[in-house]
Amino acid sequence: MTTNETVTAYAPEHTPRLDMATLAPEVYKAMIRLDAAAGQGVEPKLRELVKIRASQLNHCAFCLDMHTKDALAAGESVERIVQLSAWEESRHFYTEREAAALELTEAVTVLTDGFVPDEVWARAAAHFEEKELAALVAAITVINSWNRFAVTTRMVPGHYRPGQHG
Repeated sequence: MTTNETVTAYAPEHTPRLDMATLAPEVYKAMIRLDAAAGQGVEPKLRELVKIRASQLNHCAFCLDMHTKDALAAGESVERIVQLSAWEESRHFYTEREAAALELTEAVTVLTDGFVPDEVWARAAAHFEEKELAALVAAITVINSWNRFAVTTRMVPGHYRPGQHG
């Protein structure tokens, strides 16, 4: 008995514009160190949710690939990752603390809408101690920087494996 398997022909991968790690190695290494420092003080699953949400907003396919895989490796559920793009409508999947972090992520990421509103800051401050809040702001800022590198240089998603960097 034979099976009739369908092969899907996907569009070809795009070509990266340049390799930041090779062409600007000191900047790249500094970003790696900054990312590690910014990751301290925010629990791993929440950090990955923040990175995924910012990457969704910035349309960064490379970072979405990386951080959804890292989130799964950290024990995050597929369901919560899938619902993340509509978290406001799916609030019941997230704690109030996580929702405050996601709201702050959106406000910091989409600065074209204006400054981070006081009420958004107040909700985050109600769920995070100052040191945690500083770490959260750092994590949001760093993923936004990575998104800009990856989108601008057209890093190719789909090849990352948890535990890899870059």
